[in-house]
Amino acid sequence: MKLIKTEFDGLVIIEPNIYYDDRGYYFESYNYNKYEDIGNINFIQDSESYSKYGVIRGLHYQKPPYTQAKLVRVVKGRVLDVVVDIRTDSPTFGKHYSIILSDENKRQLFVPRGFAHGFITLSEDAIFNYKVDNIYNPKSEAGIMYNDNNLNIDWLIKDHVIINDKDNNLLNFQYNIYYKNDEYLKNG
Repeated sequence: MKLIKTEFDGLVIIEPNIYYDDRGYYFESYNYNKYEDIGNINFIQDSESYSKYGVIRGLHYQKPPYTQAKLVRVVKGRVLDVVVDIRTDSPTFGKHYSIILSDENKRQLFVPRGFAHGFITLSEDAIFNYKVDNIYNPKSEAGIMYNDNNLNIDWLIKDHVIINDKDNNLLNFQYNIYYKNDEYLKNG
């Protein structure tokens, strides 16, 4: 397994070791002991979503004390995975990072607490899997509008975007509440 650090503190790309033979392939999608280098994360829930071409999910996050770290990967298909750093004390606060995750490259992305997260399906459909280290709390749910001009995210698809009403009514970055060390802070 190869860990690739990004310019964002704690945001890590994971390239698993894949073993191919005439039957197909094998790889460990998660092994607690091998992931120690990204921190002692106690994942408590696995979730999976199915999305059609052009579906955008996000940009989501949970407010303190229910912030979540995530380990994400694509089981089937291809997505553009996007995160926005919402840690006010971070040098990359307000910047975004994107990466293609697919069933072909089998890359994973570890997203530490303090990031908004979303993705768009680039293939006909996609199955997206993620682990989280904290419970979901509906009252703590928040998000940033996917097409906020201040973030200038290139979602790679312009003509056929599918987004639900809830995500289509999220606030722009400047009107969101962020955090520093699990304390609420208002940006803007």
